[in-house]
Amino acid sequence: MNIERELLAEHSKTQTAKVVDYVGDDPAKFAELMRLFVGPNYRISQRAAWAVSNCIEHHPELVKPHYGTLFKQLEREDAHVAVKRNVVRLLQFVEIPKRYEGRVFDACYNLFADVTEPIAVRCFSLTVAVNIAKDSPELMAELKSVAENHPEKMSAGFRSRVKRHFGI
Repeated sequence: MNIERELLAEHSKTQTAKVVDYVGDDPAKFAELMRLFVGPNYRISQRAAWAVSNCIEHHPELVKPHYGTLFKQLEREDAHVAVKRNVVRLLQFVEIPKRYEGRVFDACYNLFADVTEPIAVRCFSLTVAVNIAKDSPELMAELKSVAENHPEKMSAGFRSRVKRHFGI
């Protein structure tokens, strides 16, 4: 299968599943998908994001050689919202290496606190930040403080996630 051609053929759940099934747990195929994900073509990157996220949800071990690449995508100001959304979504399912925790926490905190970000990006970012901060009362208090700001910007899903993490 030519992954790039398949991604360009159609943007659908069925097509994404086809790519995910093809990649499976194969590190070489996943590396090719990651290359497309971080490449310069906006449309391919956007479509690859969904497949990358689903691959890692099913096979979290695939992400290990690609942490640095993913974190760079999270920190890019020009990253498409689909890229940010899928990176933070997949980070919910993996153990963040200790050496990256500060960097990922900061990026997720900033995304979570930014009321202009889409709700999905903010929700996934909150969960990743909470997963990192769970053993730090100070960081948890900081996240809770931000969660309590701007209640008018909270959707039902966002309120549910805040309640799950903080009981508010």
